[in-house]
Amino acid sequence: MRESLVERKTGETDIRVELALDGTGKYEIDTGVGFLDHMMELFARHGRFDLKVQCKGDTRVDDHHSTEDIGIALGQAFDKALGDKKGIIRYGSMLLPMDESLVLSAVDLSGRGFLAYELAIPTEKVGTFDTELTEEFFRAFATNARCTLHIRQIAGKNSHHIIEAAFKSLARSLRAAVKIDAEAANEVPSTKGVL
Repeated sequence: MRESLVERKTGETDIRVELALDGTGKYEIDTGVGFLDHMMELFARHGRFDLKVQCKGDTRVDDHHSTEDIGIALGQAFDKALGDKKGIIRYGSMLLPMDESLVLSAVDLSGRGFLAYELAIPTEKVGTFDTELTEEFFRAFATNARCTLHIRQIAGKNSHHIIEAAFKSLARSLRAAVKIDAEAANEVPSTKGVL
């Protein structure tokens, strides 16, 4: 079973993430950040990952620490659940439309954390959520999942739609990348022999 549990406790947040890569998209999400709850729910559903996220954070300050630390913990959960990465497809990409928005994501489960981020979000907030935290989340995730992640906006004017398209696109890209290649189920997809 490709599953993991990550617990992260700091002076700013107390987080528990449970992840099953080979799930059906079931989720239980309570981040303390309403908009991030919504993003995590659709991420689980579109990735078909079973996901539980609980966070108690210092949201009286703002949502920064909770958002970034959830990205860290979720990235660690993916890395842990993937184990030695034998048999995975490794690569995934998705060009995802959401009304007027169009976002491309591409992921390589390379063992090297890197983020290339090109979203032009027009407003500073969606509800109470600071939109600049979107990049912080994706950077924390990519670094800790040890994956190369490109996210690029092709079109879009509505901040909610742009961010939602990015999360859905990433979920679909990861869904493709973590799948087991039936023809190479016992092989690590790298000439180096490790990822």
